[in-house]
Amino acid sequence: MGAAYISGVGLTAFGRHEGLDSLDLMTRAAGQALDDASVKRADVDGLVTGYSTAMPHLMMATRFCEHFGLDPAYAVSLQLGGATGAGMVMHAKLLVEAGRYRNVLVVAGENRLTNEGGRDQAIKTLAQVGHADHEVPFGATVPGYYALLASHYLAHSGATREELAHIAAYMRRHGGMTEGAHVPDPITVEEAMDTRVIADPLRLADCCPISDGAAALLISAKPSAQGAVRLAGAGQAHRHQHVTAIKDWSGFGAREAADRAFAEAKITRPDVGILGIYDSFTVTFAILLEACGFAAPGTAGRQIAEGAHDDDGLPINTHGGLLSYGHCGVAGGMAHLVETTRQLQGRAGDRQVRNAPEVGYVHADGGVLSAHVGLVLRADQGAR
Repeated sequence: MGAAYISGVGLTAFGRHEGLDSLDLMTRAAGQALDDASVKRADVDGLVTGYSTAMPHLMMATRFCEHFGLDPAYAVSLQLGGATGAGMVMHAKLLVEAGRYRNVLVVAGENRLTNEGGRDQAIKTLAQVGHADHEVPFGATVPGYYALLASHYLAHSGATREELAHIAAYMRRHGGMTEGAHVPDPITVEEAMDTRVIADPLRLADCCPISDGAAALLISAKPSAQGAVRLAGAGQAHRHQHVTAIKDWSGFGAREAADRAFAEAKITRPDVGILGIYDSFTVTFAILLEACGFAAPGTAGRQIAEGAHDDDGLPINTHGGLLSYGHCGVAGGMAHLVETTRQLQGRAGDRQVRNAPEVGYVHADGGVLSAHVGLVLRADQGAR
């Protein structure tokens, strides 16, 4: 079996893009990724796209091919909620490793903030992940579902709201160093705790913004001249879809997905030098960091507060994550992959962590901690 490399990456600014629709934003990111890899459109033989709540379409992959001018031998769209981006990359990895395709473009984007109906329509659409009989009719929203998780987490883990606020402040520090971040302004722990309540106990600073934006990665059989980053391992887990169906609150499947990715990559957690952890809410980040095995139960926020994830420790979401760089749907989680790739290649500019890491781990979740996809990225110095 062959190897699969991230040969090119593209990422737009996240925030407000007036007048651009989902296909326009996807085109920008895809063009960046191909330029980054020095690959022509004619050499793209596979395409994987996600979905767009702003442009629902039964054939998104084919529609993008037409819009972008691609004629691939294979095209498909996937839907796993927030885990879609990582799931798309895993799918592309399998296609390339099997030798079926040489260059698979993975792209997603959405004008989630400025589309007709804007943020309110996006919130209403996303709420449909809830159970049609037991949850949606009662007016639950995604923040409401995660507020339930946060209440359970705080009550049973010993963590505090202040520790969650440290996570918000940490992401803002990183976002402030990243061009294109939607919410780059710094925030103190006290200010984060004093923002308005969205769904108790979650405050505004605990919630990611709704953004416009796009991201793309080219997955290839040959490494990039920018630096060889190999997709060394991947794993998934799917235990539930609805909050009312959760039976095991200990990790929701995140640890199993991570274990499968690490097993394929033949590494252990101490080998990881940088993390990209999905952070739609501060509590999402806390639960996933702990469930993936990088913090003891109830200590994620405390570790952040104590500096365990600053440059001298194990850096996380150095672009600011969803909480600061922003969240535009499928591409939101893909930004973690773009940033981790750049860090492994030593191309993160002022954000570059000390002693450029050799191994990164990115974890995404979809729904309400429902779908989990973990990816191990490795700087493969011998592959150039």
